[in-house]
Amino acid sequence: MDFINRPTEETAADLLGVKLIHETKDITYTGYIVETEAYIGKHDQAAHSFNGKNTKSVQSLYCEGGTIYAHSMHKQLLINFVTQVEGEPQGVLIRAVEPEDGIEQMAINRNGRTGIELTNGPGKFTQAMNISKSLDGTKLNAGCLKIDTINRKFPKDIDLSARIGVPNKGEWTEKPLRFTVAGHPYISKARKRDSIPCEETWK
Repeated sequence: MDFINRPTEETAADLLGVKLIHETKDITYTGYIVETEAYIGKHDQAAHSFNGKNTKSVQSLYCEGGTIYAHSMHKQLLINFVTQVEGEPQGVLIRAVEPEDGIEQMAINRNGRTGIELTNGPGKFTQAMNISKSLDGTKLNAGCLKIDTINRKFPKDIDLSARIGVPNKGEWTEKPLRFTVAGHPYISKARKRDSIPCEETWK
């Protein structure tokens, strides 16, 4: 997948349906990405790199596309894939996945939660898949966190909406930079009446 030579929004949409793989010593977790958010760099008021902020905690955002940017928020670990060339701090937040392999262990990792509660949020799926902050600054597919763009799924439809949890950011609060597999029950804050069975959301 090209993480450098195209708009971040395009990458965010294309990641929907891609298989996410986390290999640990004891188990390999997999799931399909169903929700992403694009963050468009120094001029994006909701981005960690807004106004060129470049502290130690966000340095990974300034790396070459395909780097993993991991950060903590509200005691949860969030995973982003950096896009664009080195020095252009844009990225895609992975917000939710449809779990596939390792579901029983995911439930243990999530303290007994099951069903959509396993992975329907950016901090939930990282906990379920036992992803650690040590991945910050490493390259995707070079270590234990990988994506499979061959054995992937393709959404029937993609919905665009405003990003979640970015109030008071001017026009950036409402920009349609959140991408979801339409109707998928595992997207964060999905309403039951709007959800359809997982298999019906894919081509």
